[in-house]
Amino acid sequence: MGLKGCLLLCCSFLLVACGGKTYAPVSDRSVPVSAQPQPNQYQVRKGDTLYSIAFRYGMDYRELAKRNSISSNYNIYPGQKLSLKPVPKSTVSESIVRDASIVAPKPTIVSSHQKTTNKPQNTTPKVKVAAKPIVTAKAEPQKVVAKPVPKAKSKPPKVTAGPIKWGWPASGKIVSTFKTKGAVNKGINIASAYGAKVTAAAKGRVVYAGSGLLGYGNLVIVDHNQQFLSAYAHNSRVLVKENDMVDKGQKIAEMGNSGTDRVMLHFEIRRDGKPVNPLRYLPKQ
Repeated sequence: MGLKGCLLLCCSFLLVACGGKTYAPVSDRSVPVSAQPQPNQYQVRKGDTLYSIAFRYGMDYRELAKRNSISSNYNIYPGQKLSLKPVPKSTVSESIVRDASIVAPKPTIVSSHQKTTNKPQNTTPKVKVAAKPIVTAKAEPQKVVAKPVPKAKSKPPKVTAGPIKWGWPASGKIVSTFKTKGAVNKGINIASAYGAKVTAAAKGRVVYAGSGLLGYGNLVIVDHNQQFLSAYAHNSRVLVKENDMVDKGQKIAEMGNSGTDRVMLHFEIRRDGKPVNPLRYLPKQ
């Protein structure tokens, strides 16, 4: 084979190699992003609630409120800066440091004899002065102006404490389970038809309804007894608003694919702000 033949053969190999199809890896967006790095401070944005901020960073909302001296109504406002780091306890005990080189002056002691001899004697006879009659002015009656009593802000309805009776939030096939290692999943994923019914897993109060948390799409968070929260993500439609009281089995949303690439419900249960395996709490099917 001549030089010309070798060149033609090499060119044909190059054309075949260039013509082959190559695929870029596709990231799986079906599982919400893992916990975002926790900064020292967070600035409240429009649509945030104390619950959603605590949920984002895997914190207990009560602890977050305590760190920032927020009252029990948990009201926050856009632009407010919240500390996310616990205040370190002082390990240095305060003590009084005494300097041995400083000598306190000795107190001067005066004897009783010196006190009597040093005092000059008053020989002037005392003259009695007639006391003037005291005239009391009549006090004018003061007008009492009633101060307006500020209206107290209504606190959100409290969720009663007690054992929680959990129920399944949706019907369908479980396509992903709770995982803490590898491909982390903080809850379970239930696949079903677009628009399928999503119900509250237990009685409680809606503390967040929005789409401000990255990776969760249209999200609903329900507070059950100030210890347990449940979350319902990727909804196509949300049917409740914040501070709504919901009952177990009540329809709160419709299934969708917001924030993900497939139709499903991502469901979480959090205890004291930390994700727990929902299958340990839901009744067996």
